[in-house]
Amino acid sequence: ISVSFLTLLLFFLALFPGAFNCCMKITDEIPKGILRRVERFEIQKANGLCHLEAVILYIEGRKFCVSPRIRRVKKWMKNNKHKIPRKKPHGRKQRRTKTIKKKERKQ
Repeated sequence: ISVSFLTLLLFFLALFPGAFNCCMKITDEIPKGILRRVERFEIQKANGLCHLEAVILYIEGRKFCVSPRIRRVKKWMKNNKHKIPRKKPHGRKQRRTKTIKKKERKQ
């Protein structure tokens, strides 16, 4: 492998980090037992770099790609919304500071 190819590959990965994280195949069936063990899930949309709609299930560090049209998966996602990873806000939020007024003393 040439050095220029490796440089180009690293440059591509830096610009498009999610390019190799897309589901390329999905399954249309999933056992209930698998759904019970899901730690978190993500929804992959068919836009941008990924060209396939999918639900990505994470179980014990492994990733499973399933169809979002499976009735069992739809129902499971509706009941497990808390397992969707939260996106971190860009930038820092400004902290609100409380202003404390000093009481004037009467003399």
